Amino acid sequence: MTPAPDRSEAGETLLELLIAVTIMGIALVAIVGGLVTTILISDVHRKQAVAGAFARDYGAAIQNVVAAGGYQPCNAPTYAGAVLGTPGYTKSITGSWYWNGSSWQATCGTDTGLQKVRVQVRSTDGRAVESVDVVLRKPCRISDPSC
Repeated sequence: MTPAPDRSEAGETLLELLIAVTIMGIALVAIVGGLVTTILISDVHRKQAVAGAFARDYGAAIQNVVAAGGYQPCNAPTYAGAVLGTPGYTKSITGSWYWNGSSWQATCGTDTGLQKVRVQVRSTDGRAVESVDVVLRKPCRISDPSC
């Protein structure tokens, strides 16, 4: 009888290979998920920064319209002359309040020439919304009898 050939104990079994591939697959999914989350949050942060800057610019443009004589007393102000635009963002005035001499009121009784408007800028995909409150003062001119 011939002796059986020596069988080496070295090597991997199919079960060991499956476990190793599974562990590497889980690790790869976790790394890719982390990268996707990082990219998504970076995009949201960029859009928030742009929307914030656009909201401040729009508020300044409204102040320039008012300074040039475009104050809109006692109505829902639109300030259409404040033309600014950034692709991918929409701007709007979402609220207006009027100073009655002691507090801000949502309804206008007698216009004292001081109002606060809330400017809102929203990204078209809805990921970023920024708001700025702008206080507007009606400029007094010599031709204006109410000053």
